[in-house]
Amino acid sequence: MALRPTNNRPYNRGFRPRVVEEPYRINERITAPRVRVVGENIKVDVYPIAAAIKLAQEQGLDLVEISPKADPPVCKVVDYSKFKYEQKKKQKEIKANAQKSVLKEIRFGPNTDDHDFNFKVKHAENFLKEGAKVKAYVHFAGRSIVYKERGEILLLKFAQSLEEHGKVEQMPQLEGKRMYLMMTPKGKGK
Repeated sequence: MALRPTNNRPYNRGFRPRVVEEPYRINERITAPRVRVVGENIKVDVYPIAAAIKLAQEQGLDLVEISPKADPPVCKVVDYSKFKYEQKKKQKEIKANAQKSVLKEIRFGPNTDDHDFNFKVKHAENFLKEGAKVKAYVHFAGRSIVYKERGEILLLKFAQSLEEHGKVEQMPQLEGKRMYLMMTPKGKGK
């Protein structure tokens, strides 16, 4: 017979308190016998670990291992909580600067007339100005696949009319019943 807790709550065998793993080793957790120490008001040099920790404690700061794979490992004398905050801030900045690319699609038929073509070019122009990529394609329905060259001419004419706003990333290419052309805004994607 298995023992159950006396209170009426169900027995939870899988419960483990969450342990937060620190991204950097600090002070006594640093395992290397000798480390290169950097920081403000510190002579950059290689010190035995005990001397390096003592140096940091004299200033009321922590010894943080910032480059464990270097030979010898590089440690910085800094306030650890302030250091973690700045690292988090840098990561947020990097994430914010990473641009999310938006892809807009424009569909043509092989027999698209001039008015519809110009209307769609204006839309594509706006998309490129906003910084989005444009994927233009000609859809060949039924037997219209025999007009492949019309589709290619249409896409090349499309690219030519947008050359001052964007550049061709991928030339017209037939995949199944669709012929694609990819364009990116000028100044984006080299």
